Amino acid sequence: MYKLLFLMLAATTAFADEPSPDRQRTLLDMLNHDCGACHGLTLKGGLGPALLPGALAGKPDDLLISTILNGRPGTAMPPWQPFMSRDEAAWLAGILRNPKPRP
Repeated sequence: MYKLLFLMLAATTAFADEPSPDRQRTLLDMLNHDCGACHGLTLKGGLGPALLPGALAGKPDDLLISTILNGRPGTAMPPWQPFMSRDEAAWLAGILRNPKPRP
């Protein structure tokens, strides 16, 4: 009985940080349009640097999450914290590191 309860709690916790499918679509839309406006529609760079896996390699997740949420003072990178949570920024960082085909 306790094993089953533990497994159920572990499964619930594992998925707690992943946005709902609707929110994922919204975040991907932000990535495609808002981020793409500066980082290029294919994220290969533009006003902002490239956001492709190779360009992000070696950068810690906390740096990416902090940059998404707080922006970069003195640059055109705005803070997105008013529009997303830390968990959502972490999810986006994961998408940038491991891109899947996006609509």
